[in-house]
Amino acid sequence: MTSSLVQSVDWLTIAPPTLTAVVALVVLVADLFVPEERKRLLGWTAIAGLVAALALLVPLRAGDRSTFCLTADTQVAACSYTADHFTLVIQLLVLGGALLTALLSLTETREKLPAGEFWFLLLSSAAGAALLPASRDLATLVVALEVASLPAFALVGLKRGDRMSGEAALKFFLSSVTATAVTLLGVSFVYAATGTLHLTELAQRLDDVPGRLQTLAEAGVALTLVGFAFKTAAVPFHFWVPDTYVGAPLPVAAYLSVVGKAVGFTGLILVTVVAFPSYADVWGPALAALAALTMTVGNVAALRQLSTRAWSAVRLLAWSSVAQAGYLLVPIAAAAYSSDDQIGATVAYALMYAVVNLGAFAVVALVARRHPENRIADYRGLYAASPAAALALGFFLLNLAGLPPGIIGLFAKVTVFSAAVDAGLGWLAVIMGVNVVIALYYYLRWTALLFRTPEGAPVSHRAPAPITLAIVLTAAAGVVLSGYPQLALRFAAQSLF
Repeated sequence: MTSSLVQSVDWLTIAPPTLTAVVALVVLVADLFVPEERKRLLGWTAIAGLVAALALLVPLRAGDRSTFCLTADTQVAACSYTADHFTLVIQLLVLGGALLTALLSLTETREKLPAGEFWFLLLSSAAGAALLPASRDLATLVVALEVASLPAFALVGLKRGDRMSGEAALKFFLSSVTATAVTLLGVSFVYAATGTLHLTELAQRLDDVPGRLQTLAEAGVALTLVGFAFKTAAVPFHFWVPDTYVGAPLPVAAYLSVVGKAVGFTGLILVTVVAFPSYADVWGPALAALAALTMTVGNVAALRQLSTRAWSAVRLLAWSSVAQAGYLLVPIAAAAYSSDDQIGATVAYALMYAVVNLGAFAVVALVARRHPENRIADYRGLYAASPAAALALGFFLLNLAGLPPGIIGLFAKVTVFSAAVDAGLGWLAVIMGVNVVIALYYYLRWTALLFRTPEGAPVSHRAPAPITLAIVLTAAAGVVLSGYPQLALRFAAQSLF
């Protein structure tokens, strides 16, 4: 019996990404009629839309809703959109990250960036990123991935007349388009071998692929993984990251480091754990090797950043994000050797990383107002000039390093380390331990610089209210999670499929 093409639609289930997309269109149209002196209203409209989208996650908290389902009976559930706990936790991360990015961007859009275009692109990308974790077929997954990625290219290049911004956007565009092409080729191979795009049906049919199509299916799985490796900035597909972060407006770099990374890892989890579990012997070792290579290259490159080089602070955070991508890959690789429970470690780590990395970028955006070239050396004596900003940045860096008082950072690293050990990946746990020690040096070097005696008289950094609010929110979240780290793990445990 063939499945009906008529599908059910549950509007509440799809409300968070739908509302975000609708507000994006409202902002785009309103930009045509709002006078220049009132463009700031567009930013507050975007923020209100993101807050409303986050509020719409509350009625879905049971995590038991699906929509766009085939109406005919099938052997396994065949829905294109599922709002389970995994979806809701990632949507919380994505929409929360977009909200903090919006707060950081209010001043930028008033002073440097075209407001209407910026808010439309940011909301459009956030809508795609919120759609992706709910996607349960390969077609929806690829569409969501591109809806999240395409506006990001334009956001990176939005500093008009800036050569570095244009170059960064071009590198980001070319690498991402290549990743998409490889992913689509892999998806087409998988579809040709199985005759379905739904992830749950793929998991079943890949167990029984005819012998003559076995090579095609294996090639499709491998190519799909390569495509998502580009999106996650895993080595050797990471070359676009440092130049893109430096060339992009700082709020956009913060957005890419958190939301862009969440998109890539969510897609990787869905295709490996949900769609391709029968090929765990293929993607498990591959992801373990990528994790080891990514964390090592990222940390060594961050270690080599010169404090007096222009934009060295942003470059260090860029290379740090590459290293963090390696840590995030570890539990996904571990899931191939033990159970899907390991995915909870990736979600817990992603929640920690999102909070503290956005906070670090918020302080960097504050310092950049007085030091546009944003050297690490510019942070010397920050405590004397702005004690609150220095304490906040020090707290965020210690979290990234995994040191007290950043308990949540230590807790997340231990969780990931345990996932590798439990899966029997002792060699990967050793490599991770070595890399954590390497990272301690450059995080602590930057932290110590904040409290050194400044060269010359200290000059206070006047913080606009939106940036101050972003720093306060991220610092408060980091303190709460450090005091009660089980909260992150509880979210992670609830996120399992």
